[in-house]
Amino acid sequence: MSYEWHDLLGNLGVILVLATYLLVQMGRMGIQHSQYSALNALGAVLIIVSLLHNFNLSSFIIEIAWLAISLFGLLRWSQHRRASPPG
Repeated sequence: MSYEWHDLLGNLGVILVLATYLLVQMGRMGIQHSQYSALNALGAVLIIVSLLHNFNLSSFIIEIAWLAISLFGLLRWSQHRRASPPG
């Protein structure tokens, strides 16, 4: 088995998702912050790129769902930020 660039991207994606989850569990990041959803979305994208080279339907489905949920979180954060008065 060879280790290629898409394997590296997939592993980086896994590290991002797991590190984000760890930061939440440690109380160092809140799930309402944009960084939470952004890091999860980026991790999902990197894993999806890897899956496009070594396809696995179950993994692909969960990563698409993870990406969609993360983008939804970013959208809600953006809408909340616009609705909140400055200061």
